[in-house]
Amino acid sequence: MKRSLMGKFMILNILLVAWLILGWAGESRAEVLLRVGMNSADVGQLDPHLTSKTPDVALLQWMFNGLVRFKPGSMDPRNIEPDLAEKWTSSPDGKIWTFELRKGVKFHRDYGELTAEDVVFSLQRAMNPKTSAFTSDFAQVKTVEAANPYTVKITLTNPVPFLLGLVSNYHAGMIVSKKAVEKMGEKFITNPIGTGPFMFEEYKAKQYVSCVAHKQYFRGAPTIDKIIYRYIPSTSSRELAFRSGEIDLFYGDRDQRWVERMRGYKDTVIDVFGPGEHRSLHLNMTIKPFDDIRVRRAVAHAINRDEMVQFLGKDVAEPAWSIVPNGYLGQTTEGIPKYEYNPEKAKALLKEAGYPGGFSTKVMITNVESLLKPMQVVQEQLRKVGIQIELEVLEHATWHAQIRKNLSAMVLYGAARFPVADAYLSQFYHSRSIIGTPKAVTNFSHTKAADKEIDDARTETNQKKQLELWKSAQQKIMTECAAIPVFELKQVFGRRANLDYGNVLEGSLNLGPVIDEKSHFK
Repeated sequence: MKRSLMGKFMILNILLVAWLILGWAGESRAEVLLRVGMNSADVGQLDPHLTSKTPDVALLQWMFNGLVRFKPGSMDPRNIEPDLAEKWTSSPDGKIWTFELRKGVKFHRDYGELTAEDVVFSLQRAMNPKTSAFTSDFAQVKTVEAANPYTVKITLTNPVPFLLGLVSNYHAGMIVSKKAVEKMGEKFITNPIGTGPFMFEEYKAKQYVSCVAHKQYFRGAPTIDKIIYRYIPSTSSRELAFRSGEIDLFYGDRDQRWVERMRGYKDTVIDVFGPGEHRSLHLNMTIKPFDDIRVRRAVAHAINRDEMVQFLGKDVAEPAWSIVPNGYLGQTTEGIPKYEYNPEKAKALLKEAGYPGGFSTKVMITNVESLLKPMQVVQEQLRKVGIQIELEVLEHATWHAQIRKNLSAMVLYGAARFPVADAYLSQFYHSRSIIGTPKAVTNFSHTKAADKEIDDARTETNQKKQLELWKSAQQKIMTECAAIPVFELKQVFGRRANLDYGNVLEGSLNLGPVIDEKSHFK
C-alpha cells in the first residue's frame, strides 16, 4: 500500500513539473519583429537636430519625443498634445512659456531620467548653427532655462504664435540626452539616444539600422520587440523584398500606376497620406542666364502642371500654384502672380532676353525616383521651348551636398515643414537661408525679395496682419519668379494587412507612419 501511494505521489510530482515546464513555455512568445524597407542607400545622420532627410526623420520619430507632439496619425496643429511636458502655460504677452515635465521619463540604455537640464541642452543645441540645421526657426528665442529639475522656461524676444511647433516631436524639437551627446561627441550621429518607444541597437553601413523596444517607455512597453530598418534604394527591390516576405513595411513608389497595381495584391495595404511634399523648381539667380527675370518667367510658362499631375497620378499628386504648400496657415493664391502654361509666351520671353533659339544648362538631380522622374518631365517640357537640360544624376546624399555648393542652375526640391507659412518662407526664401551662408538651409535661388515681410510676420501678434504679411511675401517672391511651384507629392507606404499602426494614418510631418507602443501585428 505504501509503495502504491509513493508511486502515485511520484507520478503526481512528475506531472506537476511537466505542467510547470509546459506552462512556462506557453507563456514565452516568439520575438515580434517589424522589418522595414526605406528608399536610401545608407543612413544620413541619426541626429534630429542635423537632418531633414526623409529616410532619417521617418526613423527618428520612433526614437525621440518633443515637449509636445502631434497626435499620432495627424499633422494638424490643432491636435497637438502633451508629450514630455504634461502641461504648459504662456504669459499674456506671449513672450514667456513654461513647460512642466513628466517625472520618471527614462532615456534609452543607462542614460538616466529626463530632466529640465536635458531639455535646456537640447533646445540650446537646436539654436546653435554649429549643431543644428534649424537655427533660423529659433531666431526669436532669447533664453531657455531650467526653473527647477522638472520645469523649463522659454523666453522670447518677440511672440511666436506657433511656438508649440518648435518644441514638438519634429526636427529640432526632439529632445536628446545631454549626457549621451557630451559622452559620444560626433559619434552621436550614428548612436542616437532619446526617450521614444524604440531605442537604437545597431548600425551596419549601407545595410540597416536596428532598434529594440524601450521597455521603460513612459507610455508603456511596445508590443513590437525589434525593428530592422533596411536601406534599399531601388523601388523594384523593395517591392520584391515585400512580396517575397522579407519586409513588412516599406517606402512605396509615388506613382499612380504603381499604387493601383500594388493594391491588387492579396493582404497588401497601400497608405497614401499627407503632408504633400511641395515641389518647386528653384532658379539660381547667381548663374546665367537665370539672373534675367525674363528667362525665369519663360521657364515658368513652360511648366505644364496638369501634365505633371497626370503623369504622377491623381491619388498621389496635386498641382501647386503657391510657393507655400497647400493647406499651410498663411498659404494663399489670391493676388499672387500665376504663371499659366503658355509655351508661346515662354518662347517670346526667351527671344526678348536674347535667346531666340533657347539655351543649354546643366542641372543636378538625385537618383531618388520621386524627384528624378518629375525632373525628367520638366526636362522634356523645357525642351519644347528650346531650353536643353543636361541632367547629372547623383546618389541622394551626394546630390544634397552638391546643390548646397551653388553648383546647379536649377534645383527641384521637395519638403514638408511645420504647416505654417513662416516655416517654408524662412527656410527657402529668406536671405539668412541662402546656401553658402553660416545659417544656410535651403534658399537655392538666392532671393532676398521678402526678408522684411517674413521677419515682420514672425513678430506680429495680430493674426490678420500676420496673414497679410505672409501674402505680401508670397507676392514679392512670385513676382521675382525666384522659384516655380509645380506640384505636391503625397507620402506612399506599403504594408502587410495584419500590421496595425495603432492609429488612423491621415498625416505625419515626419514623413513616415508612426510606430509606437500601440503598433502591433493582428
